[in-house]
Amino acid sequence: MEPYELTATQAASLISKRLLSCEELARSTLSRIIEREPIIKAFRFFDPDQVIRNARELDQTAPKSELHGLTFGVKDMIDTKDMPTTHNSPLYYGHETNKDAACVAVVRHRGALIVGKTDTVEFASGGRMAATRNPYNLAHTPGGSSSGSGAAVGDRQLQLAFGTQTGGSHIRPAAFNGIYGIKPTHGLVSREGAKQYSYSLDTIGWYGRCVDDLMLVGRNFRIMDLDEPAPTTLKGLRVGLCRSPNWAKADQWGRAALMQAARLLEAEGAIVFDLDFDDRFSKLNHAQEVIMKSEGRSAFLPEYYAGNPAFNGYFVDIVMNSQGFTKKDLLHSYDLAAECRVAFDNLFGPELDVVLTLPAPGQAPEGLHTSGDHVFNAMWTLLHAPCVAIPVGLGDLGLPLGIQLVGPRMSDARLLEIAKLCEPVLDPEPGKLKLVTQDEAVTFS
Repeated sequence: MEPYELTATQAASLISKRLLSCEELARSTLSRIIEREPIIKAFRFFDPDQVIRNARELDQTAPKSELHGLTFGVKDMIDTKDMPTTHNSPLYYGHETNKDAACVAVVRHRGALIVGKTDTVEFASGGRMAATRNPYNLAHTPGGSSSGSGAAVGDRQLQLAFGTQTGGSHIRPAAFNGIYGIKPTHGLVSREGAKQYSYSLDTIGWYGRCVDDLMLVGRNFRIMDLDEPAPTTLKGLRVGLCRSPNWAKADQWGRAALMQAARLLEAEGAIVFDLDFDDRFSKLNHAQEVIMKSEGRSAFLPEYYAGNPAFNGYFVDIVMNSQGFTKKDLLHSYDLAAECRVAFDNLFGPELDVVLTLPAPGQAPEGLHTSGDHVFNAMWTLLHAPCVAIPVGLGDLGLPLGIQLVGPRMSDARLLEIAKLCEPVLDPEPGKLKLVTQDEAVTFS
């Protein structure tokens, strides 16, 4: 096994025992990137010489955490002190801030090796699509807006990477690239230094190749000790199977993946039952759009007033409120979100441990003109709920399929522990996804 193939957890163990140097891991990683970047196009910036220099410095430094020397990518709308932050926008080509965003500073101070800036949909919102391709099929999207981060981890070019989510920009690429991802509870990770779209929705998360990788990063963000102990076995775990109010948007392979996951968990002793929501929840996707676009008006106002002709019309429409959302619409959406957050959190307890649902309608759609539909993410983002993506197999096109686990607010540590229980059942051979069986004619009670 080449060093770049190691999970973050495996590499951390070898580095701590001095069986692998940071420079060895860096050189192996760069060889992989240089080989694959012309094909996958996951990066907007990386400097091999800088990476080697930083790796050598880490080899001369006492490790501060398990992150020491691990390869980390940063979505190119999150600031880095030694690399440009372009937002994939012609307005910011070559732009440098000379300061790390808070999330980058955390992992850098803890010893992570920042390898480069990964491609993103413009401003992590819309307009220009990322140039990144899906590593499983170059004709298909890797998802977005965290396109480069998802594809780089999925293609074994990075062990870890930051993404962000306002609608479905983090969890959906995890599903499309066959990797693990966590979107934490909103506000749990500081967004200082990341381009704002919607202040009440934007959330920073990260990708890894297994649940342990997600937990490794989570420990350094101090989220692993915030909740009560999790179950220690799948037997008796109460799993609410949520088709969601948007079930009609799922394709046959997405539905099959979810049903397969439910059956596998039930076979291990989990108590799986259909979880339905009242009518309020069917309105959450629309409320998320109202809030996102309304808050986006102020987020993109500086670029609008700058009068640069390169400012994409997508953002002009947001600033000009082309959809005509009113003050009443926005206030109603805020109130509905607050009401449903409390109602959702209150579902959990003796009768419910975790929600099992789709992270995307199905396999990644064809074409780089799209990043996919966030229809199965927007509701959870608006609820501020933590979500963990787990790969479960391949569809008929050879493209990954996944599921997501969702918990109540501030249950991130417990949710990751539950995900770790589910991992060997849903993804028994990490990195070797098998075809999902098409049998969705199952009900759970």
